[in-house]
Amino acid sequence: MQKRIVASEFLGTLLLVFFAVGSAVVAVEYLGTVGIALAFGFTLLALTYALGPISGCHVNPAVTLGLYMAGRIHLRPAVERWAAQILGAIVGAALLFLLAKQIPGLETSGEFGTNGYEDRSAVGISIGGAFLAEVVLTFLLVYVVLAVTRKVAVTGFGGLPIGLALAAIHLVGIPLTGTSVNPARSLGPALFAGGGALSQLWLFLLAPLVGGAIAAYAHRFTHPCPNVPPEETEETEVTGDAV
Repeated sequence: MQKRIVASEFLGTLLLVFFAVGSAVVAVEYLGTVGIALAFGFTLLALTYALGPISGCHVNPAVTLGLYMAGRIHLRPAVERWAAQILGAIVGAALLFLLAKQIPGLETSGEFGTNGYEDRSAVGISIGGAFLAEVVLTFLLVYVVLAVTRKVAVTGFGGLPIGLALAAIHLVGIPLTGTSVNPARSLGPALFAGGGALSQLWLFLLAPLVGGAIAAYAHRFTHPCPNVPPEETEETEVTGDAV
């Protein structure tokens, strides 16, 4: 196991859920849709620069899937990242839940920054519309990540378009589904919200993965594909070239 990379993905996903989802849980009345979208974008931007040189700062199973399908990483490192992301999201949601419980009158059941469709969507989007929205929105995120990186890591100005893309995605997606584009981000809060959040969770686990896979496939037609990397070690991934 590549301990630094796994720890980076765990910590990054934890912080993304705590701060970005937290903006929708504890500060929605003050921030509104634009503020929440910027919170997601800025959080990912900061994490990309902090953790990108270590693990690539995927913090998203759909991004890891896209990079795996694009031949940037092998299966075992991908599985390790997925496990770290899921655990990080759950711990981040647990910390957010504990914080929310300290705020008098704040309701944590039902919503709690979760995603949804039909009666759990601000615009009442249908299940089919929600699936399509999540696929397309995730496609954009993963496609941008693939386009600005050559291997695994993100350095230089590569984090800027990724953060801006996530902010733009949330501006469009928050009224539709609350914006997932990240199965781990959806899973963590849903475990603590319960009810409808859990019954609709399957869509927000599946659709982002479909979007990430399509992005990897489309990327092959627009950008040169690097050779499949040698079996990764912690050192080779950390020092991988990036734009």
